[in-house]
Amino acid sequence: QVQLVESGGGLVQAGGALRLSCAASGLPFRLSAVGWYRQAPGKQRELVATISSGAITTYADSVKGRFTISRDNARSSVYLQMNNLKPEDTAVYYCNARSALNYWGQGTQVTVSS
Repeated sequence: QVQLVESGGGLVQAGGALRLSCAASGLPFRLSAVGWYRQAPGKQRELVATISSGAITTYADSVKGRFTISRDNARSSVYLQMNNLKPEDTAVYYCNARSALNYWGQGTQVTVSS
């Protein structure tokens, strides 16, 4: 049974920082591409950042230079360091893992106040 458990969301003022964590189990983590997506109210879910099994990263243009994705294969975990947060970053953030299938976490709320 695959599980992705996110943590680290919360309320922060604009300009602040948060670090999201996602702990995975039940899948070959080191062989999986993992990433973060977000969904704001009334909007579609969108890609934030991904990191491949070979540690190649991609970012949405809106977060480049502010967010950093990383992974720790020994801990089967993926992280998202978010700096200089803006109100438009407010959303539910979801962890994603792709191996044979596509898996999602339950989401963690990030709220950035102006």
